[in-house]
Amino acid sequence: MSPAPPSALSLVARIEQVAAADLGTVTFVTGDEHQTVGWDTLHAQARTVAARLQALGVVPGDHVALLGPTTRNLVAAVQGVWLAGAVLVTLPLPMRMASLERFVAQTRQRLAQSDSRLVLVDPELAALVAPEPGGPPFVELDVLCGDDGVGADDWQRPADDPDALALLQFTSGSTSEPKGVMLRHRNICHNLDGAWAAASMTPDDTVVSWLPLYHDMGLIGLLCVPMTGGCSLVQGAPQDFLARPLRWFRWLSEFGGTVTAGPNFSYALGARALRRAEEPLDLSKVEVLLSGAEPVDAEVFRNFLDAAARYGLDPASAFPAFGMAEVCIAGTFPPRGRGLRTDVVDRQALEVEQRAVAVEPGTAGAVELAVLGGPVDGLELRVVDVATGELCGERQVGELHLAGNALTAGYYGRPEDTAELLVDGWLHTGDLAYLLGGELVVCGRIKNVMIVGGRNLYPQDVEKAVGEVDGVRAGNVVAFGVDGRHGAQHVVVVAEATAPSDDAEAGEWVAALQRVVVGAVTESVGVPPWEVVLVAPGTVPKTSSGKLQRSACRAQFVDGSLARLAEGG
Repeated sequence: MSPAPPSALSLVARIEQVAAADLGTVTFVTGDEHQTVGWDTLHAQARTVAARLQALGVVPGDHVALLGPTTRNLVAAVQGVWLAGAVLVTLPLPMRMASLERFVAQTRQRLAQSDSRLVLVDPELAALVAPEPGGPPFVELDVLCGDDGVGADDWQRPADDPDALALLQFTSGSTSEPKGVMLRHRNICHNLDGAWAAASMTPDDTVVSWLPLYHDMGLIGLLCVPMTGGCSLVQGAPQDFLARPLRWFRWLSEFGGTVTAGPNFSYALGARALRRAEEPLDLSKVEVLLSGAEPVDAEVFRNFLDAAARYGLDPASAFPAFGMAEVCIAGTFPPRGRGLRTDVVDRQALEVEQRAVAVEPGTAGAVELAVLGGPVDGLELRVVDVATGELCGERQVGELHLAGNALTAGYYGRPEDTAELLVDGWLHTGDLAYLLGGELVVCGRIKNVMIVGGRNLYPQDVEKAVGEVDGVRAGNVVAFGVDGRHGAQHVVVVAEATAPSDDAEAGEWVAALQRVVVGAVTESVGVPPWEVVLVAPGTVPKTSSGKLQRSACRAQFVDGSLARLAEGG
């Protein structure tokens, strides 16, 4: 079965269709335990949730926020909000528990920004993020999903309205303050169709996910695709993956997973876990191994493929893709089964001339970038010169623009930001990219580029070089520019490191590591950093989805609030 026909541009209609056809199952994995139910069984629970929301006064168009870790009750609540005709507001959980005060403050800010009428909250979080006077009331998920109260038969089905808002998806805020992306039912349904077709999905596929459901890849890409398309899903929780990354591959092996996804850092953790594993695993059924949510690091991806080869993983399953919340999730996909394809280009030409000049692999000063496929059905793309606004030719770097039926209606309550995002029907992504035979290659973000000596330096190149230095925690390095005299920029590197426990040696160790970092950056990009700041583990700012927050890190550098390790004299 393919997804619901194009005329059904309502998530409710598609959910009902899958449940009525008795297609697929959803398996909830908690640690090493699991529970499997049919989509029809989950739908019955979700109808009960919807009926109880209606009994609480929720009407179509109301905004209902959801805050909690991944559980069966949470997934039933996601569906239940839509069945009540309400707008789902996803609230992130912290990837790190280092700053609970910040998490509480950000949660309350999002509730205020989203005009939420009600908050569905996990019991363990209810006391932590207590309702504020005058704010929306809280309802605990366990109560909402409990045995007492109205049942599924009391549910009043709302009328289908493809133009109604379905979701306020907060951006991850890697370069700016998080904003609520408005997605209508028709936007999401069109994008689900595009993703299903581009990834050659069938009802025989089994999706395996540990990704958080407050993030677009986890919610739309890996939950909604099977929930509205009729294939099976194995749903784990991010905290279980992070506590023991090998679980991801146990789930793929045990349940015969064919489709899964993750960001760069998960493949780095996965490669390490698989190399240390001493148990039999079968990854031979995996056909789509999507890497996205941040720029795809070809070397990290390739290292993972090498580590997984002894467990039967086919390297052709590699599926580097581009997506963003502003187009629901799926932007560009490569063909299923092609594997990792890259473009090796000259760094100097890329940085100085904004041209992607192909060179042989291994050439001095070469950069390897992942090729991310073409636009999914319903979308079109173009690359535009940032300075002139003219269309770029092939291999010419400019800003990526997208158009089509999956585009957001804009940012909720932020008309000025919406006007900058959507211009004459084109969504200005803020990504620097070029085209290669009609396929997309992304270089970086416009706001992150550091202009030094007439060169456009990309922070990920600096971060990668520093992350390979012994004593630095890979994946926890941030590079950014600070203004110098006459408009010039200087490169600053902030990296997590662990100093010796002996305080007498710590300062000398930090100073020595800083010198090594300076050398690594200079060798990699030809420019020494103006300053190297080493900080304590767990203190580099990250988004709720694990992306580096360069703007927040830069702000902490400027105001002096970074948790610096003591330097030697």
